[in-house]
Amino acid sequence: MANAPVQRMSQLMAKTLRDDPADAEVLSHKLLVRAGYVRRTAAGIWSWLPLGKKVLSNVERIVREEMDAIGAQEVTLPALLPREPYDATGRWDEYGQELFRLKDRKGGDYLLGPTHEEIFTLLVKDQCTSYKDLPVILYQIQTKFRDEARPRAGILRGREFLMKDSYSFDLADEGLAQSYALHREAYRRIFERLGLDYRICAATAGAMGGSKSEEFLAPAEAGEDTFADCPNCDFAANTEAITYALKPVDASDVPALEEIPTPDTPTIETLAASLGVPASATLKNLLVKVDGEIVAVGVPGDREVDLGKVEAHFAPAVVEMVTEADFAGRPDLVRGYVGPQGLGEKVTYIADPRVAPGTSWITGANKDQTHARNVVAGRDFEADAYVDVVVVQEGDPCPKCGTGLKLDRAIEIGHIFQLGRKYTDALKLDVLGQNGKPVRVTMGSYGIGVSRAVAAIAEQSADDKGLVWPKEVAPADVHVVAAGKALQTELALDVAEKLAAAGVRVLVDDRAGVSPGVKFTDAELIGVPQILVAGRRSGEGVLELKDRKTGEREERSVEDALARLTAV
Repeated sequence: MANAPVQRMSQLMAKTLRDDPADAEVLSHKLLVRAGYVRRTAAGIWSWLPLGKKVLSNVERIVREEMDAIGAQEVTLPALLPREPYDATGRWDEYGQELFRLKDRKGGDYLLGPTHEEIFTLLVKDQCTSYKDLPVILYQIQTKFRDEARPRAGILRGREFLMKDSYSFDLADEGLAQSYALHREAYRRIFERLGLDYRICAATAGAMGGSKSEEFLAPAEAGEDTFADCPNCDFAANTEAITYALKPVDASDVPALEEIPTPDTPTIETLAASLGVPASATLKNLLVKVDGEIVAVGVPGDREVDLGKVEAHFAPAVVEMVTEADFAGRPDLVRGYVGPQGLGEKVTYIADPRVAPGTSWITGANKDQTHARNVVAGRDFEADAYVDVVVVQEGDPCPKCGTGLKLDRAIEIGHIFQLGRKYTDALKLDVLGQNGKPVRVTMGSYGIGVSRAVAAIAEQSADDKGLVWPKEVAPADVHVVAAGKALQTELALDVAEKLAAAGVRVLVDDRAGVSPGVKFTDAELIGVPQILVAGRRSGEGVLELKDRKTGEREERSVEDALARLTAV
């Protein structure tokens, strides 16, 4: 094993802080700043200091090793990209305000890459012309850019971030399935080596497009994704991807629709209270605008509409809530008393599958201070489309086995997509097949948030004293602390050099004028797996070895400590 240079804290550019940053909201943000790993440059833009860069590089190394192991080839593409390929796929507009757009001095349009599907497709189009050139998997580890409206949570949600993005190119769908499976297993190995607890969840494709899509989610309180996990079977999915089958019921015994006066009941709560019925007996009709056209969304009255699902259904169209001005221009839409019956062709009506044909509801009568009961889906109104649009709740039945689902927060650390031919169609990527005829290539896209993974590890592994890094990603293997004056410092440096000579990565706290208490606190805050203290028994050649994760301590002779740490 090659010698690793000793990192001396007396020379290290890393100042620890006793207090949390005033703007820090989540644990990883607090600890990575306090321990001297990162510093904020601007909103959503972060600088990596020496300790942080070592952790980031270790994550990169693990990702790179596992990608190379499946035969992927690493390249580096530009971050500054021309507009034209993104116009061809429609993503110049689809990305909306999250895309960093800019002009050069000649007025040409460019963007800072959020992902590189288009550019990789064009690269393969240039380099691969025959079926003999495929399959191929290409990847890069590169800085990406997204103009987040509210960058927050430190490096978890930034406007500039490091990402591994890879792309597979195959002749047929069967080959794409194999490339997807290779990535899925590689991701499992990567996240296991990173020491992360994770779940593989069904997901939506979003702006990326394509068919099959799965997310790798790391459960954490700081997570912005909500996923559902079934305690009885292997079902797991992002709540945005959960759908339920449409199950029509028999409505032959339901009486005819009847309008009833319901003064001062413009909300579900006031209506249910007035009639003495549960909210679940009512039908909520939310009005939105889709590219300026009014659309009504029907869900049971006791459920909330998931606007993310509505947006995903209508993408890339822009979805907005209706305003007072919209009601003023539409006298047929009575605020607080809208019902799906009688809306006519002027309003598109989409309904959640829970509003299945045959279900009976109390809903607005499209008249002020009036509702209607016995309003039956499929008899008194028709849905233009059925789309699962409700917010998933704890206890909702598992779509696979019916057991009540459990919900948890998580950080998205990876996402894999079977894109199919969305991008190769747009950019006309063909190769000559065995029969000499053109074959349209099929494609997969696979991402890992490299910088985000650092935060996810911190979120999951930290304790009340500070960071606790897994060995493979830690900035050092051993943190040697000189807890005293000249004798302890001399011994600490000697031990550090011997460890480094044996290939152990060492951080040594040799700072003069810093109390032992501060050094111990910093060692726990920084989170290196093993802490070796040259303290009060240094004169006897005895050191204290502490496991940062378990807190276990033991006294060992210098020789025993060296043998133990070089054998690990």
